[in-house]
Amino acid sequence: MSAAGAVDVVVVAYNSRPQLRDCLLPLVSAADVHVIVVDNASPDQSLQVVRDLPVTAIQLSRNGGFATGVNAGWRAGSAPYVLLLNPDARIAAPSLRSLSRVLEEEPRVGAVAPRIDHDDGSLDFSQRRFPRLRSTYAQALFLHRVFPRATWTDELVRDEGAYTQRGSPQWVSGACVLVRREALDELEGLDEEFFMYSEDIDLCRRLWSAGYEIVFEPSAVVMHVGGSSAPRAGLLPALAASRVRYARKHHGRLVAFLERVGVALGAATHALVGRGGTAARAGHARALLAVARPAATSHPARAEPPL
Repeated sequence: MSAAGAVDVVVVAYNSRPQLRDCLLPLVSAADVHVIVVDNASPDQSLQVVRDLPVTAIQLSRNGGFATGVNAGWRAGSAPYVLLLNPDARIAAPSLRSLSRVLEEEPRVGAVAPRIDHDDGSLDFSQRRFPRLRSTYAQALFLHRVFPRATWTDELVRDEGAYTQRGSPQWVSGACVLVRREALDELEGLDEEFFMYSEDIDLCRRLWSAGYEIVFEPSAVVMHVGGSSAPRAGLLPALAASRVRYARKHHGRLVAFLERVGVALGAATHALVGRGGTAARAGHARALLAVARPAATSHPARAEPPL
């Protein structure tokens, strides 16, 4: 990787002790890679497990959310490219070079994402369509299960063929994405009003609006440890609140109101008959309460305590 392709890797940790070291080890000795770890005030003091590694460690005094952690991280670096990487993801240097090559060769690309595989070998559907009212209501009514191949029922790109070739999805998972620093500077980073979830959708939409492209590069592969990318039950209220805030930010009050109704409907139906057992249903019930309180979705960071 040339100096022009140097990368700041930003990992935001929160109670990440079991995963953090394994995430960083493949990267700390890679050429032209600077690893920055931001601890969002973890009760488990996640940074202790990487004190001996050559990384820049940033300890925040409070958990302001994922976007706040990311912004603290990329602003502490200077490389032309910034990799946002979750602590439960693993990327090797050759895959990182593949991502960097895309940004080096295609100046209008603002962000490039790899193929993500779960550690059991299954594919993570990490290419997405922007949220739409029809998909919100379709999922609330379980129509995505009745019509699994219909694009109008789901925001995930579930065509496995799309993960074997380079593409240009509307947005990509923030679990692992390489972003041009110039673009981050132009957009002033991630929107910190999103405590958790939807900050990656918002970033990709703003990149498109600023004239940048989003690219999916299948030659770069990341392993996601843990199997499922579905949100934990305790985080469902934050997800619901963030979806409503995203709709209000990008589509206005009417669409935000209809999105709130759709998200509430989905939370209610999943609380009653959804999969995942008692914990998941309780999480959906709390999500219903979260979107029923307008103040909560106005400030998602205050809607859900740090987990």
